[in-house]
Amino acid sequence: MPYLIDGHNLIPKLGLRLDSVDDEMELVSILQEFARLKRQQVEVYFDGAPVGQAGARSLGTIRAHFVKLGQSADNAIRARLTKMGKSAKNWIIVSSDREVQSAARVVQAQFITSEEFVKLFRAAINSAPKTNTSDKKLSAKEVDEWLRLFRDKES
Repeated sequence: MPYLIDGHNLIPKLGLRLDSVDDEMELVSILQEFARLKRQQVEVYFDGAPVGQAGARSLGTIRAHFVKLGQSADNAIRARLTKMGKSAKNWIIVSSDREVQSAARVVQAQFITSEEFVKLFRAAINSAPKTNTSDKKLSAKEVDEWLRLFRDKES
């Protein structure tokens, strides 16, 4: 099932800082990894976008909605759920905000708290196949030996 996420609600639960200049992009990066591992569609809503920055855009595999300053992501999420109608029941809403959870209930969408999502994310990361990042570093002597071998081949 695809996920619809209240971004600023989730940021501090992941140990990120809301006062960081790049908090939204840090979350998008985390969500890209989650979407890749779970093979799920993810949409995230952020409020407080300055004039000229509001709107929706695709950031890799994530669809990010930047709600203009003076409006709330919560209201935008509720409006999105209403617009989805019956298809909302096929989505998982991630928010610890009770009003957003209530709106999810009305349209029969599943919902989880931000804390529950963090547990899901950590489980996905922990169960992901480990990649071999332990490439052995060559010593200066080994590098010289390889260079010598390649030079000899060219001659």
